[in-house]
Amino acid sequence: MSIIQNKKAYHEYFIEDKYEAGIMLEGWEVKAIRAGRAQLKEAYVTVKGGALYLFGSHISPLLNASTHIHPDPVRTRKLLLHTAEIDKLIGKVQRAGYTLMPLDMHYKNGRVKLEIGLAKGKKQHDKRATEKEREGQREAQQAMKKLRRE
Repeated sequence: MSIIQNKKAYHEYFIEDKYEAGIMLEGWEVKAIRAGRAQLKEAYVTVKGGALYLFGSHISPLLNASTHIHPDPVRTRKLLLHTAEIDKLIGKVQRAGYTLMPLDMHYKNGRVKLEIGLAKGKKQHDKRATEKEREGQREAQQAMKKLRRE
């Protein structure tokens, strides 16, 4: 069950491969995510010290959060993947010029997971072509709908 999707990532990048990662979260963050107070719009994944980290994702704390902690909505969160997957991703990012983008935050067996994509940046003409293609598909669907009604 999807919580949030990063639609901007699909517009800005060609997504070539997808991986599912766990996220190290604090208790207040899990409660806020369940309440739908998370955002991936400006988020990105970086490599630091042989591990992957999620930067820029915003999780707004609930008003009734505990008084003994001071929540940081945009803190850096570590991603949990198998070592072989991390090594493969680090190699592609460093050698082949790929970027890691968060695509989707969802639940799996009661845990919050993050789908990250191995992405390559789109040029302006690529974005226009994608937009034209979507528009053509939308028009075709509307025409089919119209035919069904008649």
